[in-house]
Amino acid sequence: MDTLKIEAYAKINLGLDVVRRLENGYHEVKMVMQTVGIGDTITLTKTEEGITVTTDSGEIPADENNLVYKVAKLLKETCDIKEGVAIHLEKRIPVAAGMAGGSTDAAAVFKGMNELFSLGLSQEELQKLGVKLGADIPYCIQGGTALAEGIGEKLTALPDAPNCFLLVAKPDINVSTKYVYENLNLPGLKKHPDIDGMVEAIKEGDLEGVIARMDNVLASVTEEKYPIITELKEFMEQNGAKKALMSGSGPTVFGIYDKEDAAMAASKKLAEKNLVKQIFVTTFQRKE
Repeated sequence: MDTLKIEAYAKINLGLDVVRRLENGYHEVKMVMQTVGIGDTITLTKTEEGITVTTDSGEIPADENNLVYKVAKLLKETCDIKEGVAIHLEKRIPVAAGMAGGSTDAAAVFKGMNELFSLGLSQEELQKLGVKLGADIPYCIQGGTALAEGIGEKLTALPDAPNCFLLVAKPDINVSTKYVYENLNLPGLKKHPDIDGMVEAIKEGDLEGVIARMDNVLASVTEEKYPIITELKEFMEQNGAKKALMSGSGPTVFGIYDKEDAAMAASKKLAEKNLVKQIFVTTFQRKE
């Protein structure tokens, strides 16, 4: 096998809490992560030598600054791979959107190169390598529904979250995760999400219980800087969403719907308003 094609799925945060700021500048978090059915397609091809990156997107670097290049370099060095690899990215996941687009592409390259070059690394070994390049990568290697703690690398797999439909919208702005964390006023937070309660609701298959606990402390920073996020949440909730929330550090907003046709109707209405750059109607992606 000289070529391998792999799908890299985006994530949303059903709940996101920041517990404390660590001495090294990172933040300790407690989050419920969920893969969704919005994905990039990555094609890996063996070459004689070197690493090349190409993409159909003008928004991301096609050089050594792309995370997928760094993954390939790390694996070549760690596993002493003599051959080269060409990586092509077909982008559909919004960029700089709070959906782990870069991390999930990196995770796909970890898994894809492990298979293509018959490296024989376990998922745990791939995750240990992945965290060197990004805190979300270990989760993206695992996928599905999970509780993430530490800086995001301590993972507890959960049962599949209850079925629902999602309207996902990304405004035409990019948000710096670094900016959001640096401007988060942790001592000033009036409340923290009930992540433990959400985990129990997922285990019980209780969608209403999950929805009741959806919250994201980072929204206090991002929504203040970008009012369109609040506008999108309000629009979704006024158009059939049981609840809407910002994912990650933003600016992507998702709304939870019982029925696909309700999500589709809201999607059409939102498109007519020209408020956002990208709109998707999707569902939770089950772990393979």
